[in-house]
Amino acid sequence: MTHANLPDTDYDMIIIGGGPAGYTAGIYAARAALKTLLVEGAGTVSQITITDMIENYPGIPEGIGGFELMQLFKKQAQKFGLEILPKDVTGVRKVSDSPVVWEVAAGDRAYKTLSIIAATGAMWRSLGVPGEAQFAGKGVSYCATCDGPFYRNRTVVVVGGGDTAIQEALFLTHFASKVFVIHRRDRLRAAGMLQNRAFAEKKIEFVWNATVEEVTGSEFVTGVKVKDVRTGKISEIAADGAFIFVGRLPYTDMFKGLVAMDKTGFILTDENLRTDAPGIFSAGDCRAKLFRQVVTAAGDGANAVHSAELYLDEVKGQVY
Repeated sequence: MTHANLPDTDYDMIIIGGGPAGYTAGIYAARAALKTLLVEGAGTVSQITITDMIENYPGIPEGIGGFELMQLFKKQAQKFGLEILPKDVTGVRKVSDSPVVWEVAAGDRAYKTLSIIAATGAMWRSLGVPGEAQFAGKGVSYCATCDGPFYRNRTVVVVGGGDTAIQEALFLTHFASKVFVIHRRDRLRAAGMLQNRAFAEKKIEFVWNATVEEVTGSEFVTGVKVKDVRTGKISEIAADGAFIFVGRLPYTDMFKGLVAMDKTGFILTDENLRTDAPGIFSAGDCRAKLFRQVVTAAGDGANAVHSAELYLDEVKGQVY
């Protein structure tokens, strides 16, 4: 039976985000016959689309380009009838309390929905130095798990001194012959256990009190220019790859004040991908979690829709 006070809405679910999490959620929602809109964004693109080669996505042993993989995600979602809106979301607000109804503004209109999947993603914080953007995917990387195997027996640099930077530097030692860790201070911010492991690793060499001023190369990266912050002296380190780990920036501004976030702006959820706001779920890189990969984002998308389905059943008063 249907809830007597259920208001008119445009959709059962609106998915915000056109990356692996968003499109997986769209596939599952469309197959479940939920009236769903996916707003994929016109001015932002998923980080996966600038990944040259993905070798660790299950079922594709030859590897696949990030853009090509996202086109397959989208094609599959459209096969099941998912409605897609290529507009940027300009606002999210609650318009009703009993039951809760949300309004998502995108393009020149607003859409009412009973549930939202926040799959807005995140981007790596860039250094903003010459050559960084030019060589993205051509030696500049923000993911050692994704790209480390391409650097077997080569020299790489890692920029950063926090937990992620040191974890990724240690991971890179499984492939690279030499890993330079460049840090702007004279001590690391990473956890003590990680520091001890890094200091004991013979393949890792630390470049202290230094900042990267430029990524150099021709077709691919050949090195980085670094500046000693104490003396101002510029030197160059020859390297085949530059891995940059100076933080992530989630695309979550539209949800500020609506859901709980951690201190860096990532959305907090429980194990079922529920936020603390009724009807809002989160999936993928915008969610506070330990590991961010295409496969984990896809898993999040599926789980978020399942949780949202249960929520919608409850709201609508359906009994099975």
